[in-house]
Amino acid sequence: MESATDELNEVATEVFNSKSLAVQAQKKILGKMASKSIATALIDDTSSDVLDELYKATKEYTQNKKEAEKIVKDLIKVIIKLGVLYRNNQFNQDELMLVEKFKKKVHQLAMTIVSFHQVDFTFDRHVLSKLLNECRDLLHQIIDRHLTAKSHGRINHVFNHFSDCEFLAVLYNPFGSYKASLQKICDGVNKMLDDKSI
Repeated sequence: MESATDELNEVATEVFNSKSLAVQAQKKILGKMASKSIATALIDDTSSDVLDELYKATKEYTQNKKEAEKIVKDLIKVIIKLGVLYRNNQFNQDELMLVEKFKKKVHQLAMTIVSFHQVDFTFDRHVLSKLLNECRDLLHQIIDRHLTAKSHGRINHVFNHFSDCEFLAVLYNPFGSYKASLQKICDGVNKMLDDKSI
């Protein structure tokens, strides 16, 4: 198994480009360090609160602490790596158009999440699942030439869980045990919408 240093040396010997090397090192380091403490340093408090509630709901739904941790950790890694690529201007024009499309789709998803919670009898798990899958597909296109198959696998892992219609039905059940978590998730998402961060 290759170490991170070997991978960086391999990249450096192909064509030396310090910016490219720095971005690759950031992705590698952040990918290895995707823990709650790193996430809170790089992700705002509201997002962190939403991630905590997603973890709680996932842990209760899967009855598997390790799997819930892996799903949220994979989500954090994807968010951080996407941010590193974006902040370091790694996307070409076509990818930037996809990023804008992705942002709009995430905004639509966020509004739908909140709306389904606030307005009685509007929840449709198939609509929510479809929006999540559309976000997943856009994300795959955006990162295609930048990240590894492992990152694509992480994206699938995260979105396969959150877009699962059974999980969504349980999460949105107004009489279920997830009511408090859903309220906190929607409060956080609503705050992000108000702050225009999504």
